[in-house]
Amino acid sequence: MPSPTTDPTGLEQARTKMTEAGVAPAAVETFTRFYHLLQAGETGLIREDDVDPLVDIPNRADLRISDADAADALGRTAMLKLNGGLGTSMGMDQAKSLLPVREAPDGTEVLTFLDIIVGQVRAARQATGARLPLLFMNSFRTRDDSLAALERYPDIAVDGLPVDFLQNREPKLLADDLTPVTWEQDPDLEWCPPGHGDLYPALHSSGVVVALLEAGFRYMCVSNSDNLGATPDATIAGWFAASGAPYAAELCRKTPADVKGGQLVVRKADGRIVQRETAQTHPDDVAASLDATRHPFFHTNNLWFDLEALAAELERTGGVLELPLIRNDKTVDPADPASPAVVQIESAMGAAVAVFEGATAIEVERSRFLPVKTTNDLLVLRSDVYDLTADYRLEAQAPAPLVDLDKDHYKLIDGFTRRFAAGAPSLRDADSLTVRGDWTFGSGVRAEGKATLSGEGGTVPDGATIGAEGF
Repeated sequence: MPSPTTDPTGLEQARTKMTEAGVAPAAVETFTRFYHLLQAGETGLIREDDVDPLVDIPNRADLRISDADAADALGRTAMLKLNGGLGTSMGMDQAKSLLPVREAPDGTEVLTFLDIIVGQVRAARQATGARLPLLFMNSFRTRDDSLAALERYPDIAVDGLPVDFLQNREPKLLADDLTPVTWEQDPDLEWCPPGHGDLYPALHSSGVVVALLEAGFRYMCVSNSDNLGATPDATIAGWFAASGAPYAAELCRKTPADVKGGQLVVRKADGRIVQRETAQTHPDDVAASLDATRHPFFHTNNLWFDLEALAAELERTGGVLELPLIRNDKTVDPADPASPAVVQIESAMGAAVAVFEGATAIEVERSRFLPVKTTNDLLVLRSDVYDLTADYRLEAQAPAPLVDLDKDHYKLIDGFTRRFAAGAPSLRDADSLTVRGDWTFGSGVRAEGKATLSGEGGTVPDGATIGAEGF
């Protein structure tokens, strides 16, 4: 794709806009670095011919960590949840983590992602005696609602440490000249998050890493707030502490359903482990990247950091880590394809694997990767495929089926909620559930085998069983 004609004042306009909005200097400098890469036509693509697969990594199931070492490591670990997402792909306008997910174990209330995360940390504290700080990286759009929701849990704060810090924001750039877009209909849409690679300038600006070290913590586990599988894990903490590595990524073995997501590969030029996101995969290389016989693992976005190594790198770089650019082409209003074309500059936090010498990875069970990116995922999580235990862990009672709901009717949360007002169908006996048409589900509905609904739609009666030929 040819490089756009760039306005020589585009970067200056963007830097001024960010500074006047109070964006942290480290984030402004990170944006500046990426802007220059964008001007130069950088796409961030990592070609298949330039990498080898990453295949030889330890498996959590094979670890033998003593109870004492595991408890000691968890006692020096902090949990950080990335909580900047609005769930815009599902039509939400508030933090995705505030979406109702499951009934509480005692059946007294319906819990959100945020409630369950707090429950997991509280349970781990009670079971191990670890202080286990819980921190959130919020965005300017999720902070107020999330902090208000956390007010019901005053015990979650650890003395001397913040409960959250703020993710940065950056201007969307007009695709034709790379100047900051102006959108008077909704000025908030002039801004976008910089991707979760913003973790590093945000940590540097907030002083959180130094605060954790001063409070006696050495390790940090980072994960997305929509992944309820990333629970506190003393065994992995013990392994990571013993490894001496500055950084580790949790990987899962691929299944046929895993057609998206980043992966770690080995760069042939220097033997370094690097991350390749879907957006960094050349169209000609997609088939190879998805081939589980060649690249058997995908990245969960669960990361472990040695806080001393992280602090040293943030200090050395001023929070401006040399991560690869991810160019994301959008429209200024995601809901309006006719609105002006823009470029969003992004980066991935997992790409820091190439920054930390000695970085490593570990294979983990699928139970540590339960993200909700679509209403398809949400339906499975709300169904009887999972039980929510007394310590707030989601335990699978059957293999998760592949759910494919009609996007015209179920993609947005409002339409999805209306059509499943009586609750999720039973999916324990389903290999898959495919829905085409506008169907409203009654209570006590069951799906079995390769369950399929088609046609214009209608109502699935209470107690009905859906099979390959409908109900």
